[in-house]
Amino acid sequence: MRRLASLAAALTLAAPVAQAATVAVTADRMIDVATGARIERPQVIITDGRIIQVGRQGDAIPAGAERIDLPGVTLTPGLIDMHVHITSSPLYGGYNSLLFTDSFWTAIGVAHAKSTLQAGFTTIRNVGSEGYGDVGLKQAIDAGFVPGPRIVPAAYALGATGGHCDSTFFPPSMNEQSPAVIDSPDEARRMVRKMRKYGAEVIKICATGGVFSRGSSPGAQQMTLAEMQAVVDEAHAAGMKVAAHAHGASGIRQAIEAGVDTIEHVSLVDDEGIRLAVRKGAWFAMDIYNTDYTQAEGAKNGVLEENLQKDRDIGLIQRQNFQKALRAGVKMVYATDAGVYPHGDNAKQFAVMVQWGATPLQALQSATLNAAEALGQSGQVGQVKAGAWGDLVGVKGDPLSDVKVLEAPVFVMKAGETVRRP
Repeated sequence: MRRLASLAAALTLAAPVAQAATVAVTADRMIDVATGARIERPQVIITDGRIIQVGRQGDAIPAGAERIDLPGVTLTPGLIDMHVHITSSPLYGGYNSLLFTDSFWTAIGVAHAKSTLQAGFTTIRNVGSEGYGDVGLKQAIDAGFVPGPRIVPAAYALGATGGHCDSTFFPPSMNEQSPAVIDSPDEARRMVRKMRKYGAEVIKICATGGVFSRGSSPGAQQMTLAEMQAVVDEAHAAGMKVAAHAHGASGIRQAIEAGVDTIEHVSLVDDEGIRLAVRKGAWFAMDIYNTDYTQAEGAKNGVLEENLQKDRDIGLIQRQNFQKALRAGVKMVYATDAGVYPHGDNAKQFAVMVQWGATPLQALQSATLNAAEALGQSGQVGQVKAGAWGDLVGVKGDPLSDVKVLEAPVFVMKAGETVRRP
């Protein structure tokens, strides 16, 4: 045993020291998302995936560094989408999904991940996936087998029997039920522990009914305050954030009272819910683009008329409430519900946010600075600063003048690795 230890030590001493991979990125300008300032002729130095220096062109560059010069390009931090279903596709709505075997959805998630990354979204939060598909995809990306964004997975979304996050499309003879159904505070605690055990890094609950389930009203509350409090207590004790699908006013208010970190959709929020969010510091994650896609393409893709009608009923109200909440000072994160519309089109929501009252900077901050804070990853993602991951997006034009330029990035870098370049 001693001889083996000595041999191992000798081999370690003899091995060449690995050289740190360094890249220097320069461009015409860069947006400081914290202040809105346009920084002229920036230079970003990245070593082993992390930013080590942010300065100006002409500053010293480490010897041997790879150089990437981007004339005519404006840099932003890598973008973050806080509400994605990476293993879902909008092409198969209603009962059309039954055409495929279970593992099909994880397999197509590989293509979705690549499209999302190439669109400039270097971090996503996946809020619900069958069969722990988002966990497996995250592991494959992290291990370098497939390209994709950094994933914060939720695994299964927790919900009540017969609720939005249960299996609601089948007769009783089939005995179909989501593996994450909970109907009491004790069951809620156990399910949080189970999701964490199998790789979830955030907990998703369904506090109210939804649009794309059957037999439920989006406004109807489906979890009790006690159940939501149990989820939040258990998740927070484990260092995890909680996201609540909540369309209806009472479910929104009780999710905020329970201490939920981000409220998803928020379609039918009332004035009391808005005031409560401001007072408690809850984040709103409002997907105000996808109705355009669903109403144009949903029927062709097999979405049932019941679901399309619910989408029509709340689409405009949700946008009006986004405007009202934004004006009241509610904190906003960028959340699109990708999977309801095609992955890779994530940036189309920026223009809708601006149309409904956000400034271009507020829209950009929702997908960078704000999203990082809501994830608990400030200083790691969402900013171009020393110590953060080397995630960069480059666009032609100025996103603070025309936010639609974010829909067509010409350069994408994740952790110092170039994904797309001119």
